[in-house]
Amino acid sequence: MSLRIDASRKIVIENVYPELDCGRYAVKREVGDPLQVRADIYKEGHDAIAAAVRYRAEDEGEWRESRMHFLENDRWGGTFPLERNVRYLFTIAAWTDVFGTWRSDLKKKFDAAQDVASELLEGRRLIADAVERAEGEDREGLEALLRELDATSSQAEQVAVSADDELLELMERWPDRGDLTEHDRTLPVQVDRVRARFASWYELFPRSMSDDPERHGTFDDVIGKLPYVRDMGFDVLYFPPIHPIGLQFRKGKNNTLNAGPDQPGSPYAIGGEEGGHKDVHPELGTLEDFRRLVAAAEEHGLEVALDYAIQVSPDHPYAKDHPNWFYIRPDGTIKYAENPPKKYQDIYPLNFYGEGWEEQWEEWRDVILFWVEQGVKTFRVDNPHTKPVQFWEWMIREVQSEHPEVIFLSEAFTRPKMMRALAKAGFTQSYTYFTWRNFKSEIQEYLTELTQGPMKEYFRGNFFANTPDILPEFLQRGGRPAFMIRAVLATTLSSVYGIYSGFELCENTPMAPRKEEYLNSEKYEIKAWDWDRPGNIRPLITRLNQARREHAALQEYDNLRFYHADNDNILFYGKATADRTSIVFVAVNLDPFQAHEATLWFPLDVMGMGQHDPWEVEELLTDERHFWHGSPQRVRLDPDAPARIYRVRAWRSSEQNFDYFMKPTVVPTPGR
Repeated sequence: MSLRIDASRKIVIENVYPELDCGRYAVKREVGDPLQVRADIYKEGHDAIAAAVRYRAEDEGEWRESRMHFLENDRWGGTFPLERNVRYLFTIAAWTDVFGTWRSDLKKKFDAAQDVASELLEGRRLIADAVERAEGEDREGLEALLRELDATSSQAEQVAVSADDELLELMERWPDRGDLTEHDRTLPVQVDRVRARFASWYELFPRSMSDDPERHGTFDDVIGKLPYVRDMGFDVLYFPPIHPIGLQFRKGKNNTLNAGPDQPGSPYAIGGEEGGHKDVHPELGTLEDFRRLVAAAEEHGLEVALDYAIQVSPDHPYAKDHPNWFYIRPDGTIKYAENPPKKYQDIYPLNFYGEGWEEQWEEWRDVILFWVEQGVKTFRVDNPHTKPVQFWEWMIREVQSEHPEVIFLSEAFTRPKMMRALAKAGFTQSYTYFTWRNFKSEIQEYLTELTQGPMKEYFRGNFFANTPDILPEFLQRGGRPAFMIRAVLATTLSSVYGIYSGFELCENTPMAPRKEEYLNSEKYEIKAWDWDRPGNIRPLITRLNQARREHAALQEYDNLRFYHADNDNILFYGKATADRTSIVFVAVNLDPFQAHEATLWFPLDVMGMGQHDPWEVEELLTDERHFWHGSPQRVRLDPDAPARIYRVRAWRSSEQNFDYFMKPTVVPTPGR
C-alpha cells in the first residue's frame, strides 16, 4: 500500500476561532475592532513553535502578519486590526522555532555545567543562515552580533551573546520557516461600518407627515419632521416602500378587500402605471425631491433607510414585461400571495427558480444599486425568509463588493434556523424574538444565546419594540408603563434598536383583543398624529438615546451580562467596555402594574472594587448621585418609573484606578 501523505504539513493547526461553518461564511466585526484569533497549534516532540496570523483586506494582494503568542495547553492567540470597511481574509501559519528551541536547550545544558561547544557551533550556523535571509539594518545587526560571537573566547561569553534580547528579536523577524504549515482554510471577516452595530432606528410613513389625514404627505413634509426625529436622538430614519402603489385589488382601511377611490392602499403593493421599484410615488414627490430629503437628513445627523420588498402589485411593469418571473396558475393567470387563510390579492410573489431567473436576480440586485446611487446606504428587507437563502448570499456579496458600506436588515420573524441562515448568508442585522420576550427567565435565556453564544459572531439583533405589523400584547395590556419598560430594554439590552412612530405616543389600540395588529393601521390609510399627545414618553426616549451616545458600554453588542436580583419581576444586567472605562448597570421592573423591590448584587470583581471600597453611582435617568459600598444594594421600581440606569465609577487614587483598568475581565456567575 502506497502512502499518500503531505509531508510539508508537519504542524497541527485546528480549532480556529473565529471560524463560521468551516469558513463558508464570514464572521462580522466593525471598523476599528481588533480581531482576536485563537487556535490549537502543536507538533510531535518538544521543539518550540512559532505562529502568526496572516491577514489582508480582500482588495489587497500582499499578506501581512501578526505574531501569535502561547496561551496555555497548546492554545495560541493573536490579534490584527480591522482598519477599513471591507471584507478581510485571514489564516494561520506555524513553524518550528528552530532558534528558540536551540536557545532553550543551550541554556539548560550550560546551566547543568555540560560542554556546549557543539551547540554553540550549531547556533552560529543558525545566525549565519539568518544573515542570508535578512535585509537592511536587520542584516547589519545580525552580522555585528555574529562578529561579536566570533570574537569571544569562552563558552560563557558565547552563551551570554546568544542570550542577547536584540539577537532574539532579530532572529524572530527572520526565522527559519523550513517546515512552515498553513491552516488549510482562508477565513473571511465582514468588516462593517460602526453603524451596523450601534444605531437607533425610527420608522415613519412619509405619506402621514402632512399632519392632515386628508392630504397625502410629501418628502418636503418629511424634511419638516427631521428635527423631531433628530431631537429624540435617532440616527437612522426608516421608510416603508415609497414606490407607486397598484390599483388592482387595492386594500382599504383595516385591510378590507375593497378600497374606496380616495384610499391610498398598502405601500407594499408596489408598482403601477407610474413605475415600479426604481420609481417614487408621485404624491410623495420626485426622485430629485427624495435626493434632497436624503441630503437634508444627513445635515440633521440622520441616515435614510429604505424598505426593500421583493413583491409586486398586479399593475407593476414587471407583471406585464416579465410574466415568466412569477408563479403561473393552470388557467394562465399569475398567482397572488397567500398565507392561508390570509389572501393578498394585491401582491404577486416572485418565482426565483423560474424561466429567466438569472435576469430576474440581476434586476433585484440592480434595484439596490439604483437606490445606492440616490444616497441610500441602509435597507430593511421585507420577508427575506420567503426568498432563497442562496439568492441573498449572492446578492448581498454583489452589492457589498462594490459598496461595502451598505447595511441590510433582515425582517424575518420566522423559524430560528432560517433566521440564523439569513444572518450567515450576509444580512448585517436581524429582527429578533425580543418583541415577544417579556419575563425575566426568557429574556435572560434568549439574550444570552444572542450575545454570548456562537450567534454573536454573525447575528446582530436589531431590537424593534414595535412595527407597523406588530402591536405586542404586552404593550396593549400594560399601557404607558409597558412602553417605558420596553423602551429601556430595547435601548440597553442591544446596541441597535428601533421603534415605529406612535410608540413614543404609547399608541396601543388593537384591531381586536389578543390580536397583534393596530386598529386603523397606517399601512392602509394616512394618519395625522398628535405629536404632543398627553402621556407620551418622548422625554424618556430622548434621555435613553442620550445615554447610549454618551456611554460607550451601551454601544457594544456582545458585552451584555446578567446579574442577580432577588425578585423575579426585576431584571438586572450590565455592560462594560473591554478596558472598563465605561461601566453601566440597568435594573428594570418587568411588571407594568405593580411596584417591586429587590436587592441587586453588583459584581464588585467586574468593577475592580473590594467589599469596603466606595464607588460613585450616577443614575442616568434622574441625574441622582450616590456613594455606595459593597455589592448588595436595595432598589424599588414603580410602574411610572420602572427602571434605573447606573453609571458606576471607582472613587480611588489615580494609581489605583490605573491598576484597576489593567485588570482582566472576570464575569461572575449571577447570584455570586
